[in-house]
Amino acid sequence: MQYRKFGRTGWQVSDIAHGLWGMSGWSGSEDEESLQALQLAVDLGGNFFDTAWAYGDGKSDGLLGQILARNSGKRLYAASKIPPKNGRWPSHGPYKDVFPADHVFGFADQIRDKLGTGSIDLLQFHVWDDAWTDEPEFRATVEKLKRDGTIRAFGLSLNRWEPDNGLKAIRTGLVDAVQVIYNIFDQAPEDHLFPLCRELNIGVIARVPLDEGSLGGKMTPETKFPASDWRSKYFGPENLKSTLARVDRLKADVPSSLTLPEAALRFILSEPAVSTSIIGMRKLSHVRANIATSDAGPLDAALLEKLRSHRWDRKPQRWSD
Repeated sequence: MQYRKFGRTGWQVSDIAHGLWGMSGWSGSEDEESLQALQLAVDLGGNFFDTAWAYGDGKSDGLLGQILARNSGKRLYAASKIPPKNGRWPSHGPYKDVFPADHVFGFADQIRDKLGTGSIDLLQFHVWDDAWTDEPEFRATVEKLKRDGTIRAFGLSLNRWEPDNGLKAIRTGLVDAVQVIYNIFDQAPEDHLFPLCRELNIGVIARVPLDEGSLGGKMTPETKFPASDWRSKYFGPENLKSTLARVDRLKADVPSSLTLPEAALRFILSEPAVSTSIIGMRKLSHVRANIATSDAGPLDAALLEKLRSHRWDRKPQRWSD
């Protein structure tokens, strides 16, 4: 496992990290299997874990809390997120309807209880709108969270396909890390977000490395998910066909020596601005395969150039939230 500096926090974090969304909000998850996968990631050197209260109303935070307790002698980093009060994804409108102070402090305490820790390493707002940046309550809330020791660092999880909707907030000095969708298809963070993060020494968490599963290379036109699984909406008729066409074209540029998921992860690890890439890993075989990409290192320049040609600039849709 390779490690990278997490911005100005100075933390050395594993460049392949464990995302817990699929352990509570997706079909096929089973708690004991999830715990085994999390423990294997720790055993193989993983030390960064990303969850959120919205992942099963605290369920994923609780699973991570069990792993933290079982590995109390190891320095593991826990990142979680506050849900929007108005329940809208993404949320716009008045800041007071989304992250009022009492809402943030209340959920921060609930997350700490689930994690079993006195302080949360990284607490993130799960949605963001840069129009809220100048709200006095935003600054006061973040400063109090840090001053009271409730959190060690603060971050923003940027809305899907809106990587520039956070640049203003980053410039306030309140934000220690950003989480953003970045993969072979979604390369827009390279334009403005990554340069600013390098300039201000902000930690970068790259999420959705496999485009919610399409870059795993196993989906077909017949792929369907249960209605209770979020992917049933994302990979509905408006998105599945066009996505699979792009995946087929991409496969033609991936050498036979690499699997598509390996190429996708190593594409992300080839970007120096990225501190860590979070990927959902519920099966032990997935943990081993994904973590192995860490030691494989960046892709060569010629292959990177080919993969960059598959950039797909998208705008948020009703099915993508």
